[in-house]
Parts: sequence; C-alpha cells; structure tokens
Amino acid sequence: MKIFDLQKRVAFITGGNGGIGLGMAKGLAAAGAAIVIAGRNQAKAQAALAELHALGAQAAFVELDALQEASCRQAIERAAERFGRLDILVNNAGTTVRAQPQDLTAQDWHLVMNTNLTGAFLCSQAAYPHMVRAGGGKIINIGSMMSVFASSYAAPYAASKGGIVQMARAMAVAWAKDNIQVNTILPGWIDTDLTRKAREEVEGLHEKVLARTPARRWGSPDDFAGIAVFLAAPASNFITGVAIAVDGGYSVQA
Repeated sequence: MKIFDLQKRVAFITGGNGGIGLGMAKGLAAAGAAIVIAGRNQAKAQAALAELHALGAQAAFVELDALQEASCRQAIERAAERFGRLDILVNNAGTTVRAQPQDLTAQDWHLVMNTNLTGAFLCSQAAYPHMVRAGGGKIINIGSMMSVFASSYAAPYAASKGGIVQMARAMAVAWAKDNIQVNTILPGWIDTDLTRKAREEVEGLHEKVLARTPARRWGSPDDFAGIAVFLAAPASNFITGVAIAVDGGYSVQA
C-alpha cells in the first residue's frame, strides 16, 4: 500500500474554484486523484480547471449552491456519475458577514450558518452512500481558528465553524464502522479573497497577524496541499474526529 497514493480516487471539493479549496485540489490532483470542483462561479471554475488540467489532472466542474438542499444532493450525484465513484469530500464552501452582534440581521445569520454548516452537512449526507459502496472514504471539513478564538465581528462565522468541528466529531463516531474518516482543518490567517476583504474592513489586522504569527507571513492556499493529501490518503486511516490547525504557529504564541 502506498500510503499517500490517491490514484483511482475521486475527490469532490466545494468552493474548489479558488483559495484554500483550489490549493487542496492541486495537492489531491498531484497525488493522483480525479477532481470535481463545485461552486457557483463558472468563469472562476473554468480558470481553476485550466490550472488542474495543466497539472495533468482529470478534473470537472459541477454547479453547486450550498444554500439549496437539492443542489447539494444533485451535485454529489453528478460527480459520482461522472467518475463512477466518490471517495473524498472536502467541505470548503464558506462565507461571512462582518458586523457587531447587535447589528446582524436574522438573514445575515442564516446566510452564514446555512452556507458554512448546513451545506457541509447536506453534502456529507449525500456522499455517505457512495463512500459506503466504495468500501470507505474521507471527509475533510474546513473549519477556522475562529472556532477557538473570539472576534467581535464574526459571531455567525465563529458559530458555524465551531459547529463544523462538532459535526465532524459526531460523523466520525457514527461512520467509523463504514471505514469513513471525518476530520477538520482549522486555517489561521490565509491570504484569500475573503481575508483580503477583511484587511480592508478591519483596521490593523494585517500588522496584528504578522506580529503574532511566528512564520511572520500570511498563509497561502498552497500550504493546504500537503494536509489535504494526508487526510485523504491511507496514511490517515486511523485518524478521525480531530481538528488540525494550519496557522503558521499563530495559535501557540501568546
């Protein structure tokens, strides 16, 4: 057994057309997996597919609206039909609304919770029977260090990411009998479209991140290629229900 070999495996990545999702897609593709990226922005997806094809990967795009139950289930079904199986699910799609708790609307709350948490639940549930048929599978949830730390402007985001961690633990216990491992990655401050907007909206954020991070830099989406392969490969077959920080040491420095 080649412990990091993903040949003949199929990975479905929500929000895989950019940022951390694309960084993970590249890593999984380099290890031999066929890639299905799922999202709403088709133009962005075509650019991501071009990058994956340039790496020699088998890759396809399916449309996904994480806010719609039918869309989540249909996207998983289309991916399984396209490649004949489904082995790896990366729940990466996410959004946020930055505001103080008293200024948030119910619509803000539900948008973030439904995109980040409910969508991940629905995709996991839809992927489950395909993984059972394949003899096992890997589910990788993208949480956040906001599930550990607090921020005054991120109440729904933090709640959704804390929920992701606990959901993964429950699924890990429930599906261990089916040889399905479920784990969570907790990104720190990573240079993505979402955090670039945060730097515009939160004064001094860039300087604070650099000052606290021992690596003295923001993370890159490419920093997630290795952890994606590890959690998707046989190397992690006895690891389930854990949350792993990928933050350049931010969380270990006072």
